Amino acid sequence: MTGTDNNRNGSSGLVVGSLVALSFGTVFVMVNSGGLPSPWPIVIRVVAAVVAVGLLLGVLRVRRLAPAPGPDQVVGFADRRYWWAVAGEVVALFGGLYVINQVLDAPEVAIAWVAIVVGVHFFPLAWAWRMPMYHWLGAAMTLLGVAGFVAHALGASDAIVALIAGVGSGAALYAAVASGIGYARSHAVTV
Repeated sequence: MTGTDNNRNGSSGLVVGSLVALSFGTVFVMVNSGGLPSPWPIVIRVVAAVVAVGLLLGVLRVRRLAPAPGPDQVVGFADRRYWWAVAGEVVALFGGLYVINQVLDAPEVAIAWVAIVVGVHFFPLAWAWRMPMYHWLGAAMTLLGVAGFVAHALGASDAIVALIAGVGSGAALYAAVASGIGYARSHAVTV
């Protein structure tokens, strides 16, 4: 999604990170916009698809213009710390969803929990990969999840909770990819 000053993760890791962010961002938007009144689901989904395609083209363009990574550049997904962050994310995600769905019987806030867990998982990744932009992404997604819980507590509809926590998280992921493209262009670092 963004590079580091020393391009430690290499272009392949950053391309993969951007593709993962685009994929999950698109899923967040497509799945969580459906409860809104017509025509908003179609409008949001079309805009999201256009933005995703534009960002994908931007990622591919920056990658094509960049030099090939050197042999000392490690793809971030091979890092053991990444897998610890993902393991923690999976435990928190499914444990929390079990409590939300089975104990509290409140599936309408499940997306808010997902946004919080995914957001929090970016903090150790920011540290492990020396990618400070992940702190901003993590904070944004965590706050969107909290805002979804607050909206629910204040009586907002399920569709509004999904819009805030789900569609908002998708937009945050898209913004992170756009930021990575801009950083790569201005610092000659590949995405």
